Order: sequence, then structure tokens, then C-alpha cells
Amino acid sequence: MDMLWNGWGDPARATPLPDNVTGLLRDWLGVTPHPVASASLEQVKIAAPALDGAAHQALLSAVGDRADRVRTDTETRLRHTRGKSTPDLLRIRTGDTGDAPAAVVLPQSHDEVLAVLRACAQHSLPLVPFGGGTSVVGGLVPGGRTPFVALDLRHMNRLLDLDTVSRTATLEPGLRAPEAEALLAEHGFTLGHFPQSYEWATIGGYAATRSSGQASAGYGRFDEMVLGLTLATPEGTLDTGRAPRSAAGPDLRQLLLGSEGAFGVITSVTVRVRPVPQTRRYEGWRFASFDAGTAALRRLAQDGPRPTVLRLSDETETLIGLAQPDAIGSAVAQQSAGCLAVVGFEGTEDDTARRRAGAAAVLAECGGTFAGAEPGERWAHGRYSAPYLRDSLLEAGAFAETLETAAYWSRLPALYAAVRDALTGALTEGGTPPLVMCHISHVYENGASLYFTVVSAQGDDPVAHWARAKHAANDAILDVGGTITHHHGVGTDHRDWYVREAGDLGIAALRAVKQRLDPRSLLNPGVLLPAD
Repeated sequence: MDMLWNGWGDPARATPLPDNVTGLLRDWLGVTPHPVASASLEQVKIAAPALDGAAHQALLSAVGDRADRVRTDTETRLRHTRGKSTPDLLRIRTGDTGDAPAAVVLPQSHDEVLAVLRACAQHSLPLVPFGGGTSVVGGLVPGGRTPFVALDLRHMNRLLDLDTVSRTATLEPGLRAPEAEALLAEHGFTLGHFPQSYEWATIGGYAATRSSGQASAGYGRFDEMVLGLTLATPEGTLDTGRAPRSAAGPDLRQLLLGSEGAFGVITSVTVRVRPVPQTRRYEGWRFASFDAGTAALRRLAQDGPRPTVLRLSDETETLIGLAQPDAIGSAVAQQSAGCLAVVGFEGTEDDTARRRAGAAAVLAECGGTFAGAEPGERWAHGRYSAPYLRDSLLEAGAFAETLETAAYWSRLPALYAAVRDALTGALTEGGTPPLVMCHISHVYENGASLYFTVVSAQGDDPVAHWARAKHAANDAILDVGGTITHHHGVGTDHRDWYVREAGDLGIAALRAVKQRLDPRSLLNPGVLLPAD
């Protein structure tokens, strides 16, 4: 199944907002139903594909002269236009298809990817790797370079190898996460990687963006799971990862992780896997304040025992009910005082019981009150619902978007305040005072991430309005020592701030790598690095 072309996920799962939530949006934020209906798929116009005959034939030859694997029809091109950020959706809903690819190519092997790259180099065609299409940072738009090709990797979706002794698996990049989990589960294993985009994201996308799953406290980030990568580039193949760790020079795996298609196309990923847990337990804890809850999370992250899932919503997010998306607008949300922490444990029965008891003692000592299993189970049940909620908010006339960052524990309070102030100030100044919510979703011994959700009225030009607010928040993040992105990636939205974060010499070093692997600068130009 393809994702909804002008929204998130499966159209059958879209649900309207409850009437009381619509009333709150109107009374609190001045949200009124948007008077302009979205264009239908049949109504959207798209420019004719701008490929010349020789380029089209070269792409066909690269994939075995299969016409069904070089697609130029309107619907396919439309479904590969941009990603799924709120600005992306607002633009496509108004019929803006200016960033549509000229063709969508669907290779079936590493060798075919190499052949496609050679064809693109021969005809100076920019190329954008396309996995699940879930980017929310402008990662699928090649810096205004047209015509360009979208390389859809969905046919590269196999489990290539499973080493049960070493507990490693080699997966192709187009394998969607649920399919990967199903294949591994047949042999008793799991990746344990469950980001909010899980239902649609791909293995290659995980690696290309340094994804972080909701169970990262226990399983780690995806980049921590990766043991090896194969990369196809216009200059040839790069293989990395002979052993789990090595002292043989700088680790090239780390250079490719997070490269967002700018250096090459990931064609296989070797990851460590773990046994499917015997049990899973999720529960809720309440804290009087975000500061108190943050201190409790830090204790567990630094001194243990560390849960598998560890999240903390601030007062506003708890009050609204976003900590339990399925409870928004219900009595459950209205009864939620203070800050809600969701704590989860996965593993063997004995290990889960031991960690759960130890964590409970720490959380209680830090002022937490046990809220039972219901909040945790409600979170687990609705953990992939937030993007659908975002679409419902857009339909109701609201603007809803997210951003994330991370910092060391000592800087976290200042980062939290600075980003909230920047978003509130910029949007209020523009005439759409927002509701700003936040949670800690990933913890480490030395710091944690902050994930902000912003809801406001749309205003006259919501895309431009949000751009000003996002710029203010990005500046605030760097000013107080945070990183410009924790797991969404750089794309084009964060690129200019990433340049500041990495520094001139760091960017020059990355440019040298790109020049060697992609001398014509055809791979995702303008993404990650400024276009030449």
C-alpha cells in the first residue's frame, strides 16, 4: 500500500477530531474551519515529465528494459513529491507540484542501482533516494534542480542474511519496518526499533537519517545497531563493517550513517538483532513538575536500572492528553495533573521484574506517583497515532507541526525554555498565538532529547508563518548549545543551521567526501550540504 498522497499513512485510519477538541481549538487558539477545500488527486495538475528520450532509454536499460520500473505517470510522480512535514502537506493540498520528479525508477538490486547512477551521471540527472517518503525536514527535494529522478527502493526488500550465532541480520534498504520485524520474528528475533514513523519507514531510511526509536532507552538508536553498510555511488561501491568494532582507522560506517543520500545510495544494512522479548510491560508515573520528572529520568539514565521505554511529557502536553494520543479530548486527559512519564520494560520475565522494581524505587524516591498500567498501555496502543492526529488538525483549520533537538542534561532546562519562548514569540507576533507542548523521548547517560509539538491557527500564509517561527526556534537551539536535530535529520530545513553547527572546516571535509563519491553533485543536491 502507498501512503495517502496528501496526508499521512493509511486513509482508512483518518478520524475527525471530537467536537469538544474542535471547540477548544476555537476558544483557545481562534481556530476556525478552513474555507478552501483540498484539491483531489484527479484535480492536481503536474507538468509533463522533462526527460529527453536518450535519458529515459538509459534509465530503462539500467533496470532491464522494464517499463513498469521507470514510471512517468502523474500519480506515481505525485506520490513521490516531497515528504510529510506540515508545509509539505499544505503545499500539495493546494496543488503545488513544483518539486515533482520527472521519473520514478524502481531498481531490484545493488547492481541495478549502480547502473541507474551511471545513467544519471551520463545525462546529468540529479537523483533522490526514496524509501518510505516519511521525511519531515525537506529531505526529498533536490535543491531546485530539475528535472530529477526519484529512486524508489521498495523492490529491494529482502532479508539477505541472518547469523543466529552472532545475532546479526543483513537487510535491504527498501524493507519497511513492519516487514523487517515480521521476517526476523519468524526466527525469534527483533530489531527493537519503533519510531513514530515505524509503520511506513524503511531500513535504508533509518540508516540514512540516524533514526531513533521509542524504545531507544533499552535497544539504542538505529545508528548504534548498525554493524555494516553497502553504499552504491557514481564512482563505485563502498563496503563497510568487517567486525562489530575495529581500530582500523576512522569508522567509515559513521560517515555514511546520517548522510541522507548525499554520498550514495545505501543498498544493504547489517544490524545486530535481539531475541523477541518474553514480556512487555508499560505503565505511567506522575510528577508534580517537568523539572522533577526530568531529574528522575536522569537518575535512571545515569545510574539505572534503565527501562526499555522512558518518556516524560511536560505539563501542557499532559493536560492536553498528547502523552496518550487516543485519550485526547476524553476524561482521561482532563484528569491528568502535573507531568506524565511513560515507563516500559521488555525482556525476559526475570529481567523485566528486576528492572521494574528497581526503577519504581528510584521514581518514587524522586517524587513520582505510580499511575498504574493504563497510561502506559494507552500510550503503547496509540504510539503511531500522532501523525493522523496532525492531519485531523489540518482538516479542522489548525496548524500543527513538530521539531526536536537534544542537549546535555545541564543545558536541557535552558534549551526547553529558549525553544518554547522562540516559538511562542514568533507565532504570537504573527497573529496566531500557539499551544506549545514538549516531551523527553530519548535519554542517555549524558543528556536527552526534547520533542516539541506546536498547534495554532493557520493564518493567512501558514507555510511562511511557520518558516519564521522555525527559524527563530533553530536559532535558539544553537544559541543555547543544543543540536539542530536529534533524529529527524538535516534535509533542507535544517541545512543552514547544520552548517553553523559543524563549522566551516567540518563542512569543507564533508564536501571533499561528496566530491570524491559524487563528483557531479547529482545525489540529493542541496540536502545535508549546501548545493555547489
